[in-house]
Amino acid sequence: MAPGFFRSRWSCALLALLLWEREGVKLSPETVRRGLHRMEFVWRRPRPIVGPRDPEHEAKLRRIRQLMATLPDDETVVFQDEVDVHLNPKIGSCWMIRGEQAEVITPGNNEKRHLAGSLHWRTGRLLLSAPGTRRDANLFLAHLDDLRRQLRAYRVIHVVCDNARFHDCRAVRKYLDRWGHRIKLVFLPKYAPETNPIERVWWHLHETITRNHRCRSLEELLDQVYSWAEAQESFYFQTASFRDIYTLAA
Repeated sequence: MAPGFFRSRWSCALLALLLWEREGVKLSPETVRRGLHRMEFVWRRPRPIVGPRDPEHEAKLRRIRQLMATLPDDETVVFQDEVDVHLNPKIGSCWMIRGEQAEVITPGNNEKRHLAGSLHWRTGRLLLSAPGTRRDANLFLAHLDDLRRQLRAYRVIHVVCDNARFHDCRAVRKYLDRWGHRIKLVFLPKYAPETNPIERVWWHLHETITRNHRCRSLEELLDQVYSWAEAQESFYFQTASFRDIYTLAA
């Protein structure tokens, strides 16, 4: 917040006003803008970061690293998360003729579905479950059922997930009372989405399929999402930050 003004960001006009009021220097906003550029200031979107930090951040990461480093052959790890798919397309940059602006048609009334997925650490496969209308425990539990079926070769499946409330609710605890011998939940540090490799997969999903899409129905869009996921042979940890966090030996 600019002090003394009801404005959350500094602007060239506001800086010009302050220069005139406090220093007696009268400049136009455009002159201020050119001066800022000469001082190597640029007008850009800031990068959002999560403010709070989990006091157990490093300890939780160490436990996950240790788990992966000592994992028996009959156990495996998956990194789990949910993603939203909207009929209203995400808008992104694209090539267009100078002087013309491309158009992306939006349906007006948005529809969306929630997808639960897991990135299988040993193979890099993306395991997607059926879409749900709500992002809740039912969606999560249906995905855990799918993991048990799709990863039958493993005696134990360690599901690394974030700290969403529905990942650790009464329904989930009741489910684990029955299936805890096969499903083990491992929680990531709080406020740290960058520690989950599947976030990078969701980025690729939006960049490849949902951004500027031209699907006329949500069903058509979901078909493209699942076809895209099935066509990928592997999603391995594709950035240095994930390779630095986790051991990649399968």
